[in-house]
Amino acid sequence: MWAGQSKWSQDKEPMGEINVTPLVDVMLVLLIIFMVTAPLLTQGVNIDLPDADAPAMQQNIAPVVISIRADGSTFIQEHSIKRDQLAARIQAMRKANPKLPVFIRGDAKTPYEHIAQIMSLLEQAGIKQIGLVTEPSHAS
Repeated sequence: MWAGQSKWSQDKEPMGEINVTPLVDVMLVLLIIFMVTAPLLTQGVNIDLPDADAPAMQQNIAPVVISIRADGSTFIQEHSIKRDQLAARIQAMRKANPKLPVFIRGDAKTPYEHIAQIMSLLEQAGIKQIGLVTEPSHAS
């Protein structure tokens, strides 16, 4: 009966390979999930400045991001810029691409005065539609 017999016969060897197909399936599903959720990590709030009757912001073009630190230092993308040069630089960028979206990203401790000054400079540069970048809330 059970005296040392197994269901494997002498001519069949046990399979020594791992079936990786289910692992690949799971990894592809995870990849798709991460690709779908990654753009949702940064939220944009659309803001229309006074006298702006602009269409919806373009999402298929990489935007110009103006970052403002709590101390008031200003950056375009990752490059530091003086505020008196900001309007001319943005106007030059928009000449090449008139529909280039402009986002303002302020530090959580940035006084509203700094953001209002940047918005005023952008309005003087002829930019009537901007977006304010926020982080998703971490409600418990």
